[in-house]
Amino acid sequence: MKVKVIGAGLAGCEAAWQLANRGLEVALYEMKPKKMTPAHHSSDFAELVCSNSLRGDRLENAVGLLKEELRRCGSLIMQCAEATRVEAGGCLAVDRGGFSKLVTEKIRSHPNIHVVEEEVTSVPEGPVIIATGPLTSDAMSDAIGEYFGHTGYLHFFDAAAPLVTADSIDMECAWWQSRYDRGTPDYINCAMNKEEYTAFVQELRTAQEAEVHGFEDKNVFEGCMPVEVMARRGEDTLRYGPLKPVGLRDPKTGKEPYAVVQLRQDNAAKSVFNLVGFQTHLKFPEQKRVFSMIPALKNAEFVRYGVMHQNTFLQSPKLLDRYYADRRNPMVAFAGQMTGVEGYVESTASGYLAAVAMAARLQNREVPDFPKETAIGALGLYISDENIENFQPMNVNFSIISPLEQRIRKKAEKNIAIANRSLAIIDALVTAGI
Repeated sequence: MKVKVIGAGLAGCEAAWQLANRGLEVALYEMKPKKMTPAHHSSDFAELVCSNSLRGDRLENAVGLLKEELRRCGSLIMQCAEATRVEAGGCLAVDRGGFSKLVTEKIRSHPNIHVVEEEVTSVPEGPVIIATGPLTSDAMSDAIGEYFGHTGYLHFFDAAAPLVTADSIDMECAWWQSRYDRGTPDYINCAMNKEEYTAFVQELRTAQEAEVHGFEDKNVFEGCMPVEVMARRGEDTLRYGPLKPVGLRDPKTGKEPYAVVQLRQDNAAKSVFNLVGFQTHLKFPEQKRVFSMIPALKNAEFVRYGVMHQNTFLQSPKLLDRYYADRRNPMVAFAGQMTGVEGYVESTASGYLAAVAMAARLQNREVPDFPKETAIGALGLYISDENIENFQPMNVNFSIISPLEQRIRKKAEKNIAIANRSLAIIDALVTAGI
């Protein structure tokens, strides 16, 4: 029996790979390049629409644990990320173009995967995994709404940050350093004194925003908040957020600056840099005007401005089980950000778990138990928790993972202990042949 996977983003590609590696035939449907969204720029699969990295890679960080779990489970996305990795201190960042190209090559060359380049506009009969992402086409979005009786959707707004060229950054006003000197110096740090910062915040608060239908501050996902929304929340909000100077020192003064804008490389050639935490939906000329107030960016060349997207997701606790499958029909599953997991790594984990569970059901095997002690399992249990009253998209974090039985005061040590417990469970599952 052939399994359909709809959507070749990170979740869909991971799902297709896991199904195919378990001996199942897969038809992977992707509407690109015949139909593109405003956020897509390439015909390759697993395109990183937002220029954020795959985030922290240390085990005391929950997303670092999730990545290590996926590595040990044979994740395609993690394999390709490691192969196209660029330096970013304690984070996992990739050459976006190289990453997508490699995922595409792996998928297209797998003997059990057949790629179908067409838009799907209805929910197919199972077995199927729908992973059409936060930018699901209108037709498919309507079809999913109809499938669930028009009660299953919510939405929020997600914002991407601008990119600048490396040679346009004024390094007289900037320096290379990773926070707390972790790893190699992988970030360009752009200092601002109090006067510069205050003027910047004032202009940011009053800058003209692009028209986004239905946009309200209350609908912004907290983990991807536009920088102008943060500025409106208080004078020092940015200094405790993306512009925090903690762990950095200006080599000119030897002291911690008043505020710091960090730039992270966006490609392997280090020719393009991302303004870390500067997701925005300001008008393009306003982005140029206001962001050029940052001293190191006064002559910056913007190769892409920030954009704002409406993301759609399911009311998953009412609709899906812990394996991302329809509670009424386990042969119809969903994966990716549309389920309410937030982030590239979390989307990958949902695609992995949905595929592993479906493969087991189709092959009359017991569905593996990923418990709440693991990050993969905790995410699935979060999105399917019927006790959640106000369901919102969630990045992986230690608060959704089962706590330790013993008390450990130091946070880093506690998190490492949680991670070690989780990885022991994952290793046992892998040994058992998940």
